[in-house]
Amino acid sequence: MPKVSEGDLVQRRKDILEGARTCFAEHGYEGATVRRLEEATGKSRGAIFHHFGDKENLFLALAREDAARMADVVADEGLVEVMRDMLAHPTRYDWLATRLEITRLLRTDPIFRARWQQHQAILDDAVRARLEANAAAGRMRDDVDVAVLHTYLDTVMEGFISRLASGEPTEGLDQVLNLVEDSVRKHN
Repeated sequence: MPKVSEGDLVQRRKDILEGARTCFAEHGYEGATVRRLEEATGKSRGAIFHHFGDKENLFLALAREDAARMADVVADEGLVEVMRDMLAHPTRYDWLATRLEITRLLRTDPIFRARWQQHQAILDDAVRARLEANAAAGRMRDDVDVAVLHTYLDTVMEGFISRLASGEPTEGLDQVLNLVEDSVRKHN
């Protein structure tokens, strides 16, 4: 059996993630069957599960990858910029249409909830750090605790994702994001 290079393994993993992202976006979490994942990724069940173990781990790998990418944007520009990126590049976030299914799993499956929270911690930590840095620099409103602002932005993000996932028109959402951004800034 020929030995596969590390570069080839990395590329296979990347190909599987991209195909799975498309599959989850099109069929949802439950509808992304193994057969559909095989078709979308162009890889066999064995190859998919060699890299990810099972469908839940594959799904959570997407969540971790997106959370890390979003955390980088948050660190440099803030959470509102992540939402602007969602408007500008909707196909990057198509798989988030599974959000209703995720919400159900978060409510009904404590093991999934713990694993999801672990993967999303990188984004939460980045948002919290950005808010605290802006507060320390005097750029944030000071009449509301940073923890409350974090919850506020997280709630806005959830609603924003739900709206995008539902296929509602996106006209005016950029102005909504301006309003959200303005609502957390300190005004003299």
